[in-house]
Amino acid sequence: MTNETKKLGDLGEDAAIKFLQNNGYKILDRNFQNNLGRRLGEIDIIAKELRNGEIVFMEVKTRDYEKYKDTLPEENITSAKLRKLNKIAGVYLRIKNLNNAPYRFDAISVWINTETKEAKIKHIPSL
Repeated sequence: MTNETKKLGDLGEDAAIKFLQNNGYKILDRNFQNNLGRRLGEIDIIAKELRNGEIVFMEVKTRDYEKYKDTLPEENITSAKLRKLNKIAGVYLRIKNLNNAPYRFDAISVWINTETKEAKIKHIPSL
């Protein structure tokens, strides 16, 4: 991953967190990695939906608006990625002693205008 790609991804996650906080979510964790044995990857954002108490594991996909305004970032979330997220989520739930908590997986697509830093966000609940 290039430094420019990382910066864009961080901008997208920052915008997603602001969006979630403004829409009834409490952020529990960001960039959670399982560090127990084999590293599976990471979950971008873990939040709690305050309305219903569900733990929500969020995959954030960010694109440069000018380059990719006609694409859907969430199309890059494959079934293999979802299987990995499920395994990492299981680790998180065990570590935090939330084994019986209701949970789900959501996607957030973010298009960033790299000049103005403005973001367009699409939240897709229950992948």
